[in-house]
Amino acid sequence: MLAAPAVTSDPYGLGRVVGEPGVLPQRAGTLDPSLPIRHSEMLIDVESLNVDAASFKQIRESCGGAAEAVVARIQEIVRARGKMQNPVTGSGGMLLGRVREVGPEHPAQGKVRPGERIATLVSLSLTPLVIDEVRSVRMEVDRVDVRGHAILFASGIWARVPDDLPETLVLAALDVCGAPALVARHARPGMRIAVLAQARKSSGGRGQLLALDISEKALAALAELGVSEVSLRVDATRAVDVLEAVRKATGGALCDLVINCASVPGTEMATILSTREGGTAIFFSMATSFTAAALGAEGVGRDLTMLIGNGYVPGHADLTLDLLRTDIRLREFFAARYL
Repeated sequence: MLAAPAVTSDPYGLGRVVGEPGVLPQRAGTLDPSLPIRHSEMLIDVESLNVDAASFKQIRESCGGAAEAVVARIQEIVRARGKMQNPVTGSGGMLLGRVREVGPEHPAQGKVRPGERIATLVSLSLTPLVIDEVRSVRMEVDRVDVRGHAILFASGIWARVPDDLPETLVLAALDVCGAPALVARHARPGMRIAVLAQARKSSGGRGQLLALDISEKALAALAELGVSEVSLRVDATRAVDVLEAVRKATGGALCDLVINCASVPGTEMATILSTREGGTAIFFSMATSFTAAALGAEGVGRDLTMLIGNGYVPGHADLTLDLLRTDIRLREFFAARYL
């Protein structure tokens, strides 16, 4: 399922960076998405972009919620930067498309055929991209269907789209597949864990799982899935309120592991205060200020391990898709939202 990157002449795409020698593509202001591709690259005919939730939210709000304005803003960013990287949030997303060509030095040479549908598992913020046409936008799921091309470097990971699951479902799941895999790595039996449903399976079902959200609808959906023992309706930007709610729910013990997936800024302290001394907090949200998290933990004297969810854990794509295959209620939940 997952490609294993290999060392090539330009595995990181440094040659695609415009006017900033030695700068990696994610950090670069502009990329060159022109054709033909180079020996260590893969060319993809793009069908859909799953824009990062924090990025899409910022664009939508700055455009007053109008779909046409959102589309125009995304096109403007891609034209100006040669990639989809929101200049405000710094984040991108991922894409679904068909392989058109594989360079002779790309590690996928001989492993994937032209015409096969794949999803990239690296950020659009480092992927050279051209949008020729926007076919539709799905505001409710942060997705834009397009016609265009993208270039995947040799270091870029990707996954085939399986035949036994709907493509749109696969795209939505793979967009966040690093989260359940990293949580599975850190969750242990008997832990008190806040937020992520995958934690139930990882913790052996003998701990306590708390779901925190400002939306009653979201909490109800999680309750229906049966993934949490406790639902707390809280505003994660109000750290002290969150602390009190978690303290009450855990009998003062707080949580061993807290996963932050919020798409709004200002939730760092709620995460930190909900984590017990010596516990672990994982920040998956692109709205996170890591300066605020580091200085905030220091400021309240909280000793905890803080991890950045970088979106890649070996085996993350297979783990996530297997969850959809084996958990009928989870698959139905995804299908209701994304299909």
